[in-house]
Amino acid sequence: MTAQDRPDRRADGTVGKALAVMDMVAGFNRPVRFAELLARSDQPKATLYRLLQTLVNQRMLAYDAGAQTYAPGLRLVRLAHAAWRQSSLAPVARMFLDRLSAEVGETVHLAQLDEGQVLYVDKRNARHPVAMFSEAGKVGPGYCTGVGKAMLAFLPDAERAECIAMQSFYRHTPATLTDAAALRAELDAIRADGIAFDREEHEPGIICIAAPILGAQGRVLGALSITTTTRRNSLGDLAALRPALQDTANRIAEAAETWQFPE
Repeated sequence: MTAQDRPDRRADGTVGKALAVMDMVAGFNRPVRFAELLARSDQPKATLYRLLQTLVNQRMLAYDAGAQTYAPGLRLVRLAHAAWRQSSLAPVARMFLDRLSAEVGETVHLAQLDEGQVLYVDKRNARHPVAMFSEAGKVGPGYCTGVGKAMLAFLPDAERAECIAMQSFYRHTPATLTDAAALRAELDAIRADGIAFDREEHEPGIICIAAPILGAQGRVLGALSITTTTRRNSLGDLAALRPALQDTANRIAEAAETWQFPE
């Protein structure tokens, strides 16, 4: 989808405002009070309250009268599960993730691209788990994660340029790429080599090797990574896992060919 084809969200009206409120509530990762939402919202107080009441009435949000907090509602949870089954690679990839996880013993991530950012759709923990940012359902940056760079590298040129423009280029660590030119050079190298690395670019001490999951016509369906820590492994150790990683990515892509993957 090009910039000309992309709908103007400013024209989305009440539906767009309501979805933005649901995103905001979910973004707190805990029940949230009205005053906290108002502080972040660009909507007038009365409009925000009306949107919240509508979402509660439709069971998209739940309101706890005692605590005076809002949280995602059961109807939204049901829709999320339906989306996970129908629009996510996770159900298709589950068996392959299990096999790869058992083989390598390290953390395995499955991700898809959402507006230039990384949506983690499934995860397998290492035999000896390590605390890290990623978890299923969480959104991470595209420019400084292995799975993000693996997907961005294989996008058509125009789409890749759009996604690069969406990046924040915040310096998470001393190794983070912090400008578009550096990211373009990295993505060119990844496209030529077929594999991406996270060299402690998002979190100190966390490294990974990642491969894109590509459809028959080269379409980016998602990405797969094996993640570890610098205390346990080196980038060279991860590079040795490349055959297993790419074989699993190819198997997931083959399985997805018989599945109606949404545009």
